Amino acid sequence: MISPETLFNAISGQGIDFFAGVPDSLLKYFCAFVTDHVPSERHVITSNEGNAIALAIGRYLGTGHMSLVYMQNSGIGNAINPIISLADNEVYGIPMLVMVGWRGEPGKKDEPQHVKQGRIMTALLDSLELPWFLLVSESKEAVNLVTRACAIANKKNSPVVLLVQRGCFEPYKLKSEIKTDYEMNREQAIRLIISRLSMDELVVSTTGKTSRELYELRRSQHQVHVKDFLTIGGMGHASSIALGLACAQPSRKVICLDGDGAVLMHMGSLAMIGQSGVKNILHIVINNGAHDSVGGQPTVGFSIDLGGIARSCGYRSVRSVKDAGALDKVISELLHSEGPSLLEVKTNRGARKDLGRPILTPKESRDALMDNIGVID
Repeated sequence: MISPETLFNAISGQGIDFFAGVPDSLLKYFCAFVTDHVPSERHVITSNEGNAIALAIGRYLGTGHMSLVYMQNSGIGNAINPIISLADNEVYGIPMLVMVGWRGEPGKKDEPQHVKQGRIMTALLDSLELPWFLLVSESKEAVNLVTRACAIANKKNSPVVLLVQRGCFEPYKLKSEIKTDYEMNREQAIRLIISRLSMDELVVSTTGKTSRELYELRRSQHQVHVKDFLTIGGMGHASSIALGLACAQPSRKVICLDGDGAVLMHMGSLAMIGQSGVKNILHIVINNGAHDSVGGQPTVGFSIDLGGIARSCGYRSVRSVKDAGALDKVISELLHSEGPSLLEVKTNRGARKDLGRPILTPKESRDALMDNIGVID
């Protein structure tokens, strides 16, 4: 394995002093090192991967120097447009180094949403005509590879990708963690929320640990899963899925269990929901100020007024709570009032180490929900 410090020094040695991206579990040790050692004006944890590419473009325009952009390979979809329509050497020709965590790498067990993305990863990079290298875990060779990649990026005026395998980095613990002292963590908040639901509501949960915790809580309480849609991929899209479901099932309350990082990734969804006029949707944002599922790097969730943004977008009701008593009271009110409504629940970050994963396949989960609704027999 390569130490995050060794790779960071190799990258910095090529004149790269600006870092931007969306954290990834495969890159979490490197991202944590960057967070601890680069000032915030030169390290931006972006809302989505396309934003990071655009930041790198702007940085190059203003300094003439490359940046490093990091992401999980699932984020390539968000990044393709600015890479091809802006940074590509046939358009503006902007060099940058793009570090991509290779989830779903063939031959390595991973979650269902990563399998196809991992399988087509190298073919996708080839079809985009992006030069790419597989980052090796041997220190000297990795340093030489960074040098070669940067030389090609500068010569071709093009992004160059470093593809990172699982287990590439030595562990590094983030030192600059956000400390909070709220009454609940995310799982405790979800437990209270679902305890107040009847048998009629439909629940759409966001990707990551939120869906895993919802699934485990249903099992521990001997509840059925047929009312839940676990959005195991497509970060940031759970609220739009919930809106589509609410439009299709106007007689049933639809609850979206969302996260601060997911809301930030596609914040335009708030405007769409707020202006929809749909009365049967309750949008619950569990805000722990962190990308909790991929290493705990901070979001700006605690620094912005999510409720104010939702209100300006047209949400009928907006509430924010940070303790169990207030959550219990407000959830009961909002379940019986017209939406669209937004409830922000501020919690501590962190999850159980023994947190499991759904045993249902995505299609089994889909069919169970649709059968419960009555769409399929």
